[in-house]
Amino acid sequence: MTIGSAHPSAATPRRILVADADAVVAGSLADFFRDAGHEAASATATAEVERLLEAQGCAIAFIDASVAGEGLELLRTVGKKHAGVACVVTTSYGSVESAVEALRLGACDYLTKPYVEGELLLSLTRAERHHVLLAEAHAARARLAPRERNGRACPSSGIVLGGDPRMRRVMEMVRAVAPSKTTVLMTGESGTGKSLIARAIHDASARADKPFVELSCGSIPETLLESELFGHVKGAFTGAHTDKAGRFQAAAGGTLFLDEINSATPAMQLKLLRVLQEKRFEPVGSSETREADVRVILASNQPLEELVARGAFRQDLYYRINVVKIEVPALRERPSDVVELAEHFLAKYSAEMRRVIAGFSPEAIAALRAYPFPGNVRELQNIVERACVLAQGQTITLHELPEHVPSNHAAPAAVPPLRIGDDEPWTPMSLEEALREPERRILLRALEANHWNRQKTADQLGVNRTTLYKKMKALGVVPGEPDAMAG
Repeated sequence: MTIGSAHPSAATPRRILVADADAVVAGSLADFFRDAGHEAASATATAEVERLLEAQGCAIAFIDASVAGEGLELLRTVGKKHAGVACVVTTSYGSVESAVEALRLGACDYLTKPYVEGELLLSLTRAERHHVLLAEAHAARARLAPRERNGRACPSSGIVLGGDPRMRRVMEMVRAVAPSKTTVLMTGESGTGKSLIARAIHDASARADKPFVELSCGSIPETLLESELFGHVKGAFTGAHTDKAGRFQAAAGGTLFLDEINSATPAMQLKLLRVLQEKRFEPVGSSETREADVRVILASNQPLEELVARGAFRQDLYYRINVVKIEVPALRERPSDVVELAEHFLAKYSAEMRRVIAGFSPEAIAALRAYPFPGNVRELQNIVERACVLAQGQTITLHELPEHVPSNHAAPAAVPPLRIGDDEPWTPMSLEEALREPERRILLRALEANHWNRQKTADQLGVNRTTLYKKMKALGVVPGEPDAMAG
């Protein structure tokens, strides 16, 4: 590698660390930076890099992928232990995938060999600027830390951010129920943050120093779910070569969160009912009864009332777990919270990636506000993380959002308008009674227009399936009923 020596002196001398498995390349690049007026050191192995960083520190690190190893572990380590270091990744075999991964892990630039002097100096300038921004961001976080500690609780998920009153009520219920041992049932669509709310209940309880264990019942095959929950002994079934502790045993003294409980089979529901009632269970293949000192929180992404009515969920188990019920609203039902949540995730991921991104462009904000987020808060979180990785500047623009987000401006199909004639005679009644029949007709029209597809109808009406089901039940709307307006 040949790098010219005619380059400008450093305006602000920096300490630079060069890491490359090739000692000649590492030394040559370090000499280049010294000639530019900086202090520079070189290393050829991970252990040497970490030793130099601990002993001397640096402002900028040029790390070659050959040293970082598969997965760029060295870059990840530097980001965690030395947050103020601006890292540039170098490689002989550049690819879009490796560049994206490097930027995701916090690199401020990505260079491929052989080095071109102009590109090298430009990369150094970017790294210097990034180092300054990292220092400013660190100082800003230090100033805000006392304010955050004295302010409202704000877990990393952002589930309590925003001003929507329904989420405020959810967190009020979390605070109220946390000190007790009461079983909690949560309902809501996938991605609304039910597992994070369960964690918040655990963290605010007297069991906070004990294990928090979660299991998604829908992700475990039916034949293995019992073993996952209660454990098994050696020889209990084919493949059971050793004893295994189940989730109830792992959560002893703490909290067990069972997600997608609606997917549990009737046989599993019966066994779960017994554990909740008697606080006892037996591992699969064993006759030894064990105590279950566990606080159980459950969640369903389908209305359990509807499953009970169809005979798909045990009624006795439903009444046993439905002690305290928390309904988590879908993100599209609280659109005013989208921007604040997006900004929260932007701050989270830009800090993790050690990037300084000021915010969203007005066009990006408008696109996020117009998007219905079928994947709820989880989808918004993933969109923002992706945008942080791809951002070219200090603002997230439409170009960093997935293609389907900016293009999603079409409003959902409207329910045909209901006209009430001005000449209809008025019968004295309460407003609630007056609205009952029009609301019933609207539900019927929407359901029939969607061929009684409840999820699609709920989406068009801007409510969740649980709310739609309750409305149907309260208004006496049943499948196949003819439209009262027809004929």
